[in-house]
Amino acid sequence: MTEALRVTNLSKTFPRAGGLFAGARPGVRAVRPVSFAVETGETLGIVGESGCGKSTFARMLVGLLPPSGGEIEIEGRRLDNADPARFGKMIQYVFQDPISSLNPRKTIRQILEAPLRLLHGMGRAERDARIAEIFDSVHLRPEFLDRYPHEFSGGQAQRIGIARALAAAPRILVLDEPVSALDVSVQAQVLNLLARLKDDFGLTYLFISHDLAVVEAVSDRVLVLYFGAVVEIGRAESIFKRPRHPYTRLLADSAPVVGRPLRAPEQRGSELPDPLDPPPGCAFAGRCPRATDLCRTEEPRLRPMEEDQLAACHHPFED
Repeated sequence: MTEALRVTNLSKTFPRAGGLFAGARPGVRAVRPVSFAVETGETLGIVGESGCGKSTFARMLVGLLPPSGGEIEIEGRRLDNADPARFGKMIQYVFQDPISSLNPRKTIRQILEAPLRLLHGMGRAERDARIAEIFDSVHLRPEFLDRYPHEFSGGQAQRIGIARALAAAPRILVLDEPVSALDVSVQAQVLNLLARLKDDFGLTYLFISHDLAVVEAVSDRVLVLYFGAVVEIGRAESIFKRPRHPYTRLLADSAPVVGRPLRAPEQRGSELPDPLDPPPGCAFAGRCPRATDLCRTEEPRLRPMEEDQLAACHHPFED
């Protein structure tokens, strides 16, 4: 299979705000250098607790946030953040909150027309035909096109958000918590819709979520983020059956059913480290029952566990 996306050492550091000496102090590393590839037609699940860098990472991928370093390649072509139109034709974003992501002052037709005019330069007749095709693909009635976002339920609004992303005819969709704001019954409908659209349009998905059970249901491979760094990556079956990193096992044990959000068990050091004062060595050492002095002094690197499964851990689980 061909590669749809390749990320090489992608990172983001935010400068510290305020204070006389703010510029002299190191910034906050929201995403540490991340490298991976996604094959065409694949769904890569990206999981981690709130604050681990998932959304920052997603926004860099679609050009909403400039990276501090690294490269993004889509189908072998490096993308330049200075050219939003080039990004938009290749990769699109589906937001977590469907209603707030839609302009309340514009009708649904106007919202869907924007990418067709700005990215593809389509005329009126061509736009109308494309919008009708997309609206039918997400199972929405044509009369909805002349209504405003506040007139729709959360599930309908998310379908509109998906339709807007599809209007640009992208190769890749970045789905940032696309069902977390929806009722469980509506979640299932949207997940089934996304599965069908992936086949119909030949899409590649990056599915970002804090709900490990949902990710397990939709993903071919899974990437686990902790404190802005990749701690484990591999085939979904391997990740869920035999997690190697203690953090991955913690996540797996805390989300036994679909729709249940990740909550770490009460234990020592149950919070993420302070981003303004990151610890040396492994960022998870303060929460890890397997941590040793090595973990507290030397940062682990991703290394092969078996087949395509990699983990960044000095003392990974072997069973």
